[in-house]
Amino acid sequence: MQTPASNIEFAICITAEEGGDLEVCKLYQVLPDAKAQEVGCLRVIDESGEDYLYPENHFVIIKLALRYSLC
Repeated sequence: MQTPASNIEFAICITAEEGGDLEVCKLYQVLPDAKAQEVGCLRVIDESGEDYLYPENHFVIIKLALRYSLC
């Protein structure tokens, strides 16, 4: 059974601008955004707590296996 939680994507930041709202080696949640992908960007919830577009090459997408029990 697929749940909304299993559709959540994450990425690790591999490069960031000094004084920006990203931290290298930190895990960030990626939000779905087809238009952002068309221009080579990802919509990421950054350190400000808001979602913004960042260049795709600033990140490595990772796949997580979410396992949980209802009991």
